Amino acid sequence: MTNRQDRARCGRRAVLKGLAAAGVGVWAAPLVLPSGVWAAGEQSPNNKLNVAAIGTGGRSSGLIQEVLRQGNNMIALCNVDRTPLERAARLVAENAGDDRPPGAQQPRLYEDYRTLLETEKSLDAVLVATGSRWHAPLCVAFMKAGKHVFCEKPLVRKLAEARELIELAPRCKVATQHGTQGGSSKAFRRSIEIIQAGLLGQVRQVHMWCDGYGRFPASHDRPAGEDPVPAGLNWDFWLGPSPWRPFKQGVYHPGCLKFQNWFDLCNGMLAGQGAHTFYLPVRALNLEHPTRVEAEVWEPVKETYVSRSSYRFEFPARGEMAPVTVWWMDGETYPPEEVTEGVRAISGTLPKFGCLFVGDKGELYAGGWGESGVMKLQGDKGWRGVLDHAAAKPLPVTLPRAPDDNHMTEWLQACKGGPPTFTGFQIGARAAAAYLPGMLSLRLGRPIEWDGVNMKAKGMPEADPLIEKSYRTKWLL
Repeated sequence: MTNRQDRARCGRRAVLKGLAAAGVGVWAAPLVLPSGVWAAGEQSPNNKLNVAAIGTGGRSSGLIQEVLRQGNNMIALCNVDRTPLERAARLVAENAGDDRPPGAQQPRLYEDYRTLLETEKSLDAVLVATGSRWHAPLCVAFMKAGKHVFCEKPLVRKLAEARELIELAPRCKVATQHGTQGGSSKAFRRSIEIIQAGLLGQVRQVHMWCDGYGRFPASHDRPAGEDPVPAGLNWDFWLGPSPWRPFKQGVYHPGCLKFQNWFDLCNGMLAGQGAHTFYLPVRALNLEHPTRVEAEVWEPVKETYVSRSSYRFEFPARGEMAPVTVWWMDGETYPPEEVTEGVRAISGTLPKFGCLFVGDKGELYAGGWGESGVMKLQGDKGWRGVLDHAAAKPLPVTLPRAPDDNHMTEWLQACKGGPPTFTGFQIGARAAAAYLPGMLSLRLGRPIEWDGVNMKAKGMPEADPLIEKSYRTKWLL
């Protein structure tokens, strides 16, 4: 396929399948004007984007407010649950500026993203803040339709989705941003520069841990029975590409901490927090595919994530970088005390979240979002911030910096033709491809030898269903 044909394919709207008659899925139709009607000058169309939110729960509210704060238009909201949809509409009304025609600040409300995509001819960009079962299908649909996309974490649920986004993102000429906000801090990007400049020497170990959410219940199966579906919730659409299951009040919905641990819907804490924490070592150490992964658990693995776990990932040498062993621990599981002794000395206790690089010449610790990095080289009396350590100050700035460390600003400017984002879908999917093999080891109950290029667990065909997409297609484009 030629580059021109490829761009055309990504720019065309995907063929809409299974749509109901025109208007189905639109719950309200207040006035929405195209961006070209706004006044000239600072409020000209070139300075405004027409944005829609797909998913309007708690995480989405902050994204919506930031889009509005920066002077853009929220022209549409979409949710299969009417209660958070109407709550988001009120939020837009409360935060929209006063410089628009009467009624224009009220977005059109949708249940069906496919109807939104077909109807909103002036749409420039979308915020995707659904559960992760929906993330990859929605991102693919809107990217192929030529829309800029911001997607919350975790970006994908399956390894095949990660491969799809890695290949698709550079072909679709749109701005993408993954919701790993810590990656826009100056400390995050300076930590990368320090590690890649070799100040720590060869990094042969990375330890990550997460205990900020406490220990979840032991892995368990779904409860028996079925409860009435609340009014205004399209439960079948909520499940979307995931296998159908009966609705149970308070078990899967609402909120990410409800559905996150169910394997059919997400990948537990390894993905929920790992999407944030893994990002820094993937970026700093140029990690791609592990070659061997072993998960340690303390209980039988059923339909949900486990109460505590530990993973060991082996990554091969990358250019001049030595092979590295990476650990992930959660649920009140921590690295050995001798490993974290230096970090404990900073404040007298081990932080609840962390990422510790252990090099031949020193160590670097960052929080669970990659922020607030501190380092200690051999011979140092104490830890210093990565932004003011004397040995780091002479290093050149080689990476772009986000305006005011603002993750959303970086994406919005890229949507308007500015520099590309630092945390686009290619790197977000690459980080997922680094940690998701851990889920194979966890669910299969034994170590795996991983062939990342071919996406195969060597000698384990039973892993294939956990790797490949197996969508229900009823609600997909």
